[in-house]
Amino acid sequence: MLNVGVFFGGRAAEHDVSIITGTQMIENADKSKYNLFPVYISREGKWYTGEALKDAKFFLHPDLSQKGIDEVIFSPATGNRSLFKKTMFGMKSVCDLDVAVLAMHGLHGEDGTLQGIFEMADLPYTSCGVTGSSSCMDKIVTKLALIGLGIPCVDYVYYDRNETHNDRSRVIGEVEEKLGYPVIVKPANLGSSIGIKKAHDREELKDALDLAENYDRRILIEHAIDRLREINCAVLGAGSDAVTGTLEEPLAKGEILDFAAKYLPEKGQSKGMKSLDRKLPAELDEDKEKKIREYALRAFKGLDMKGVVRIDFMIDEDKDEVYLNEVNTIPGSLAFYLFEKEGIPYRDLIDRLIDIALRSMEEKKKSSYAFDSSILQKVDMTSLKTGVK
Repeated sequence: MLNVGVFFGGRAAEHDVSIITGTQMIENADKSKYNLFPVYISREGKWYTGEALKDAKFFLHPDLSQKGIDEVIFSPATGNRSLFKKTMFGMKSVCDLDVAVLAMHGLHGEDGTLQGIFEMADLPYTSCGVTGSSSCMDKIVTKLALIGLGIPCVDYVYYDRNETHNDRSRVIGEVEEKLGYPVIVKPANLGSSIGIKKAHDREELKDALDLAENYDRRILIEHAIDRLREINCAVLGAGSDAVTGTLEEPLAKGEILDFAAKYLPEKGQSKGMKSLDRKLPAELDEDKEKKIREYALRAFKGLDMKGVVRIDFMIDEDKDEVYLNEVNTIPGSLAFYLFEKEGIPYRDLIDRLIDIALRSMEEKKKSSYAFDSSILQKVDMTSLKTGVK
């Protein structure tokens, strides 16, 4: 049996969404194959584990001081795979992990930072690596990379918070000149449609900038497509060894698909992204479906992704053009529902994710990271004190 740590929560705006993703995964994993250890990261950044954290209902009224829940730490020292808790006799191992499942969304979980800790420790993990995670977390960097890959994106401009706050007149003038209205204003480093607002005129643009500034220091502004269809394509695998899932068309009740539409259904409890109104499969002509799948696989390979990702596309029905919008390297609910019609139930998807994590670690071990240069033997050590070569 493998010891699997399921990491969720975090200091990001998507904290609650991550709880849904993490507890869903724990509920659906094959208990005959895995010992599952929930690792909840609080809004304050503290790590906890304990049996009670497996149930999403616990987080309606959480009490992290109750018996059976331990505050733990993880060391990035190479070879360490243990979660430790502090005792009166020193640090004690709570569990040794074989693999980490990342159910984190947003900053400090989906942006490459947690992945970097696990890379240092040589602990296999299920999401994209540091490069793929960090480049896809920043929507501005993603677009720059996609252009390099020959994948079309809508027209856009970007700024940092100092520009939008201190030089707003210039920013608004540039947006009006380069894009015109309507536009979509987004924080560059958030997911789940948090902080996103559509602007039809100058006053709405000011309000949208105020909202985005509250969430991030980098702000992306895109041309808004009038007659828009959104299509999502999930990809599973590692690099060039990947397959696409069933294409879906999420249905927005307003002008944009916002956080409430995704995660707060009007009736009943949220089932994560699966509860969203959608057409599944999306109704597309053969050429557009082929193009979307081809762009998705090209982006997946070019941005060095692994695990499961969801890549969101837009169709401009007036221009009959397909654009890649953004990449979610740890999608809500791990996009399991997009693979069910492909004959991959959630339990099997989890198996594949863990297998990819283990195989990726074996692949890492094939590369050499050491080089004996003999530099230290050739350096005049006395010169290091003066800085003179």
